[in-house]
Amino acid sequence: MTRGSIRAGRHFVLAAGGTGGHLIPAFALATELERRGHHVALITDARGDAIPGKPDFLAAHVIPVGRFGKNPFGWFKGLSAVMEGRGMARRLFDSFQPSAVVGFGGYPSLPTLLAATSAGIPSVVHEQNAVLGRVNRFLAGRVEAIATAYPEVERLNPSHEIKTHCTGNPVRAEVLALRDVDYPPLPEDGLLRVLVTGGSQGARVMSAVVPDGLAMLPPAIRMRLQVTQQCRPEDMEAVRERYRTHDIPAELGTYFEDMATRLADAHLFIGRAGASTIAELTAVGRPAILVPLPIATDDHQAANTREMVKAGGARMIRQERFTAKELAKQIMALADDRVGLANAAHAAWNCGRPDAARELADLVESFGGEELMDVIRVGGGEGAAVAQRASTSSARAGYTNERPGPLVLSLSKDGCAR
Repeated sequence: MTRGSIRAGRHFVLAAGGTGGHLIPAFALATELERRGHHVALITDARGDAIPGKPDFLAAHVIPVGRFGKNPFGWFKGLSAVMEGRGMARRLFDSFQPSAVVGFGGYPSLPTLLAATSAGIPSVVHEQNAVLGRVNRFLAGRVEAIATAYPEVERLNPSHEIKTHCTGNPVRAEVLALRDVDYPPLPEDGLLRVLVTGGSQGARVMSAVVPDGLAMLPPAIRMRLQVTQQCRPEDMEAVRERYRTHDIPAELGTYFEDMATRLADAHLFIGRAGASTIAELTAVGRPAILVPLPIATDDHQAANTREMVKAGGARMIRQERFTAKELAKQIMALADDRVGLANAAHAAWNCGRPDAARELADLVESFGGEELMDVIRVGGGEGAAVAQRASTSSARAGYTNERPGPLVLSLSKDGCAR
């Protein structure tokens, strides 16, 4: 889109739910599409509807979703819920008339995208992890495009690569705003601020290991530590006592509303390797010690760490090896001196894809809508503008990765976007 042009507002439906990892990029895309003058609706489940951060303008529609576990006796119930959700989505489409539907994986995407494909509505799936999720694998052959957060994605059928676009994983606006803020100064006698999180499934192992691991650092480093750590409520007092015993200042909490600010102040992050966590660390440029959740489907959290570790911005420790001694060892390897820590921060920053929301919005906009209504030039040169738009649309209609203009990602040898 060139300056001085007007977009005719269109309607888009996003489907995401279950966890913040699915919803955060959906919220970011919704914000970008709304900024461009479009109308956006969200289809989610009850869990997703309770997750904070939804933009005020975004109308949410809660549908039943089917879950298919290992027990086949529950599959009929799951299928019934999927069909009910599909019918509800179809009724929404009849009134909302979306130009395209975007699924972000997870259970709410399944009935929504099935409804879209049966209605002939262009559809896109976005994969946040470095392994294509089960729902996205099932839908991959049915949709017009697959957007990914990484240039290399496991479990992606080679026949679908022609319609795959590496857009990156959109992050929250307040985090993206920190991208051009310098890494915090780290004077030789200044504080070394460590941020520790783990989420509801991971905070317990962090609480058990991190205090003792930090205590094993050399005295010159340990005396400078200032820790902020997320804990489960039932672990709070035990963790506080450990830090008190080690004489390490620590602020503990079950949830931090100002997480973006705390990430900006941190010199080192220790935590899980969820898709949104990696996207935010690389957007801001913060070195990390990453401990993948061992029960993550297809071990996708371990795969998420690959790019950042290869670039030198992080160290990965499997949970079975995540001991106090190993943590101290990996911190020293990453932060052997102030220059080493700053270099790791820069390596993490180089892996960031700050234009992910814009790239994804461009891809979504390329489906549906009339060309003459989609771009209206103000002043002269209407023919050239329409021709340029039509050329872009034609290229995408073949689902190639050769995208003109701002959609081209320049990758370094380590696969990080520049």
